[in-house]
Amino acid sequence: MIDPVVHLQTNDRFSSMFVNGRWLEPSGSVEVDVVNPASELPIATIRLGDRSDVDAAVAAGRAAFAGWSQTPVSRRVAILQRIRSLILERSELFARAISLEMGAAITSARTAQVPLAAEHVRVAAENLASYAFTEMRGTTAVTHEPIGVCGLITPWNWPLYQITAKVAPALAVGCTIVLKPSELSPLSALLFAEVLEDAGVPAGVFNLINGSGPEVGEALSSHPDVDMVSLTGSTRAGVLVSQAAAETVKRVTLELGGKSPNVVLPDADLEAAVAPGVAACFRNVGQSCSAPTRMIVPRSSLAEVERIAEATVNALVVGDPSDEETTHGPIANRAQFERVQAMIATGIAEGAKLVCGGTGRPDGLERGFYARLTVFSEVTAGMTIAQKEIFGPVLTVIPYDTIEKAIAIANDTIYGLGAHVQGRDREQARRVARAIRAGQVHINYPAWDPQAPFGGYKRSGTGREYGVEGMEEYLETKAIVGFDAADD
Repeated sequence: MIDPVVHLQTNDRFSSMFVNGRWLEPSGSVEVDVVNPASELPIATIRLGDRSDVDAAVAAGRAAFAGWSQTPVSRRVAILQRIRSLILERSELFARAISLEMGAAITSARTAQVPLAAEHVRVAAENLASYAFTEMRGTTAVTHEPIGVCGLITPWNWPLYQITAKVAPALAVGCTIVLKPSELSPLSALLFAEVLEDAGVPAGVFNLINGSGPEVGEALSSHPDVDMVSLTGSTRAGVLVSQAAAETVKRVTLELGGKSPNVVLPDADLEAAVAPGVAACFRNVGQSCSAPTRMIVPRSSLAEVERIAEATVNALVVGDPSDEETTHGPIANRAQFERVQAMIATGIAEGAKLVCGGTGRPDGLERGFYARLTVFSEVTAGMTIAQKEIFGPVLTVIPYDTIEKAIAIANDTIYGLGAHVQGRDREQARRVARAIRAGQVHINYPAWDPQAPFGGYKRSGTGREYGVEGMEEYLETKAIVGFDAADD
């Protein structure tokens, strides 16, 4: 069995920081434990970087930018393809690291966390190979050029997936990078830095610093030599990054919180609509910003929806993430576990109907940040559990009387990241999808599309990731007027 901690230690790469092509000890003196959420025990210790480390990494990125931005597209494509190949070759190592550091069930880490992360790299290479960096509009040349040094801040819930969603398109277009992964799930990030080193990414093009948001995250966001900062995290973190970045007027892209609706239309096949909706809500133990946590259903179908939802939950297995039979591991960390428990208690106190689950750990699990898979029904739109992001395995079922009311409930949120619509009448489903104020809407649980742009309306963020639109976030647009003048 591959132990990612032993792998890092024995390769002399467990130094927490990768800057200018070298593994270094950070200047910071703060050390934090990486805690296995299944056992609540530390499995490793990392030292966090500080502002001087950010300065060094940004300087390395700035020095490398001129050369990297001018490399031939074919070379960048080849490096991206090599990165993807190495991720897939080391997929079991990555899967075990993710399972250890944030509690993902090993089967989920193998089938979702790692392969979907590799897809972001494949898509970046594919889009780069066909992208027109210059187009002519009459005699004007419109060119798209890499923005420069990018500060990328990623979360703990999909650690590798969120890293590749940012790093791959930034590398593709010729930007240089300083990555700050979550200090709560740093193992997969360190393994990723190994991959980029082994793939032949030139020194200074990719740099990694582990650190806290208030220290390293703020330093990156406010740094005058960082041209862009991209964050995936909470809405609160997005506000802080935006404030820190404002003084230097750098580009900021944010992928933040969500409270995504799942509108089940009156003509929907309930078995086909409800069970996959429960599974989608609870994917990654509900720790996904786009999870469809509000199931909006016809009032006349409420009892049947409750029955199907409870039966679906009863077929799921919460337990040791290393067990092949486990479908859902623990919540990723103590702070989030306590928040989930508090939100479930709030739902009960506010009078929502508890269909299954509730506070506390599942039976037989006395240690670890395990939460009970919880379904509430008869939820009203004004309840706390219908408005606030819980980020755990909690589904709220909200009844409606008319389709127009269902749309109004779906839009009754400060967020607008993802949404789902279920129904047999495709034209009606399309109409409802168009009416929902969200950056990405899924009709009848389609296959995941890595080319579909992803991002939020309202307080769910700014900018887009994935696909061509995600790549263009790392580009500046220049118009050269008279480029093809008639008197040449």
